Amino acid sequence: MKPWFKLAVIPAFVLAVTACQQQEEKTDQAAAQVKLETDEAKQAYAIGASIAEYIRTTMDKQEELGISLDKELVIAGFSDGIHDKNQLDKDTITAQLQALDKTASEKLAAKSKEEAEKNKTDGEKYLAENAKKDGVKVTDSGLQYEVLTEGTGEHPKATDRVTVNYKGTLTDGTQFDSSYDRGEPITFALNRVIPGWTEGVQLMTVGSKYRFVIPSELAYGERDMQTIPPNSVLVFEVELLGIDKGEQAKPEASDK
Repeated sequence: MKPWFKLAVIPAFVLAVTACQQQEEKTDQAAAQVKLETDEAKQAYAIGASIAEYIRTTMDKQEELGISLDKELVIAGFSDGIHDKNQLDKDTITAQLQALDKTASEKLAAKSKEEAEKNKTDGEKYLAENAKKDGVKVTDSGLQYEVLTEGTGEHPKATDRVTVNYKGTLTDGTQFDSSYDRGEPITFALNRVIPGWTEGVQLMTVGSKYRFVIPSELAYGERDMQTIPPNSVLVFEVELLGIDKGEQAKPEASDK
């Protein structure tokens, strides 16, 4: 999973701006005293509110990892910092933020590893069950496919560009991408996508629609793609709309 914060580079006074929202929760009277009658006042408030939202989100994610910080001390740190009365010197502040970042990174890595192992086990089970379904075929690489609609056109080669419509989901049905939702098909070089796509789309003819179940090793493997967790088996419904043989593409990495 990707790191979602780097506390070591966040100045202490920025971290403490969480007080803006915490004070609003503490007392309605204090919130009522805030006057936002001029653009300058609104701009000042907006700076605090936007930074506070980011820091609050960060702290929420810390709590998901089992790191719970005292919000009242965050408020105290902000108050002391804004009045130049810090109780910790700059070196200590930096060291403590680095220590917090290290702890969070270690916990995040452990959580990611645990998630990846679970996804691998669950994916293998899903593949085994799906392979038993009527109409499902399995290639030597482990790619599974089912013909939903058979076309009558030609097959593309790996060096061709193809135009497709598709929908991609995780095995639990969570959708992570769809050309249908964007309202237009996509055209790409077939040798510039994940191996499962390169192999699978070559099995299709123009006008056909297939359902592919792609093992993680033919997709993104242990990489965390934000919307696609590590070791995820991917499910795609793909319609092959056309083939362009005019451009020979050189293989390269792709996020598709």
